[in-house]
Amino acid sequence: MNFSPEERAIGKDNFHEAVGVSRRAFLKTAAAAPALGAFYFGYEKLKGTPVKVGFIGTGDEGSVLLTQHPPDYMDIVAIADLRTSNLKRALTGDNNEHRVGLIKKLGHKKATSIKQYADHKELLADPEIEAVVIAVPLNVHASITIDALKAGKHVLCEKLMAQNITDCKEMIRVGKQANRLLAVGHQRHYSVLYDNANDLVKQGVLGDIKFIRASWHRNNSFPNADSWSKTIPAEDKKSDLDSRVSQYGFDSLNQLVNWRLFNKTGGGLMAELGSHQMDACSIFLGKVHPLAVQGYGGKNFYHVKGVGSKDKQNDPREIDDHVYVTLEFPGKHYAEDKNDIVIVTYSSINTNRMEPYGETIFGSRGTLVTELEQSVMLYKEAGGDTGGGGPGQRLRLVQAAAGGGGGVLSASPSLAPAGGGASASSSDEKVSRGYTEEMEHFCWCIRNNIPQDTPIDQHGLRCPGKHAMADAIMAITANLAMKHKKRIVFKEEWFDPDNPAVPETDPDIVG
Repeated sequence: MNFSPEERAIGKDNFHEAVGVSRRAFLKTAAAAPALGAFYFGYEKLKGTPVKVGFIGTGDEGSVLLTQHPPDYMDIVAIADLRTSNLKRALTGDNNEHRVGLIKKLGHKKATSIKQYADHKELLADPEIEAVVIAVPLNVHASITIDALKAGKHVLCEKLMAQNITDCKEMIRVGKQANRLLAVGHQRHYSVLYDNANDLVKQGVLGDIKFIRASWHRNNSFPNADSWSKTIPAEDKKSDLDSRVSQYGFDSLNQLVNWRLFNKTGGGLMAELGSHQMDACSIFLGKVHPLAVQGYGGKNFYHVKGVGSKDKQNDPREIDDHVYVTLEFPGKHYAEDKNDIVIVTYSSINTNRMEPYGETIFGSRGTLVTELEQSVMLYKEAGGDTGGGGPGQRLRLVQAAAGGGGGVLSASPSLAPAGGGASASSSDEKVSRGYTEEMEHFCWCIRNNIPQDTPIDQHGLRCPGKHAMADAIMAITANLAMKHKKRIVFKEEWFDPDNPAVPETDPDIVG
């Protein structure tokens, strides 16, 4: 959304005011606490020695996780990657805050003592390792996760859980059989920012929610501007990896390096980006399963004659570069009235970065806007007994809702920040995206022998396999709806890990 700087500041202040009144837990207070996950989500800090962990995959996402890992909870003893350049990258980083490298994170002595493996099976044979973090191309999420579980390791696998739902169900089955934890890295489940926002939603502060708009927009139209299209590093070219990649599920070294661009190895924009938005929307709607999905996806920019620069016209990628999806979710009273439906729209494009990524929740009493996982803005709808509203109006939470539930937004006559203090929006502090917290809790669950199916309110995993499979079902079924150009109705048996039914082989979809 396009807000003026003042409207943006007011929206952030409104959110901080509402969070402070409703929960007495300001984000800055939580962010300053050691072991944020334990502090915020209410479990004890880890007792005993940190969990000995191996990292499988140290590329883009793996290096982010290495940077964010919590040493008080997690002792990295080994890393594995097929690519020599990625093993080096794990130690030295990318010279930025997102991927600092293990030497800077842990010190030279500790970082260089970490064992390095070129094959994940060698790492899994290491008896010292209790758990693994898997951040590899999507097409091998399932096979490596299953190898790890069978080797007796607990697993935190990056999202999307797997490339198809058959594999998701097999991962869950093997995890149960091995009696090991299976967590999936949808980090918004561990974001304090999102949890505070969701608390306001659950209280009913926004009123009736009938529409959520989500997006992840990028502009790769400029020459040589695309983070997904990578040059193969010289040290990888010099190795014999190109002759060996077929045994690991890849047709070429280029496909391994640029796996997001190919149908065989990736899942397109819905898997890589859209799954984050679908996960967030599902959280805001109470983790209900969607009813139906339809959409359009196409290769409208890359490899289109006369469109963009020459490198874009000659780009060989297979995945769609523009996707637009509409999902139907049940509202709170859908069981009694089938007209109670909430619509979620999602768009991901490659030719414009306006509205880069986030979600806008449109309620009958207010609007909540998340932006870049770093800020939330809250605005009131004008009208009724509570007076004015709109993006320029400061708010206050004035009364408990009926039954002692949440609060009601009211327009504030004050021109000062809603809380009466310094503007929350004036802070440039980075907000944790949840990576550290998900790894803290994963290790805490291991040390405390928390069973896989423990409920979240009893400190069980916040994104176990079953929850992550639901996110994968949404992303994969959206891809199928775009591929087959049809509206697809979701079936509850797809969401049952013990039922073999899956969307990718459903005759109502594929014929």
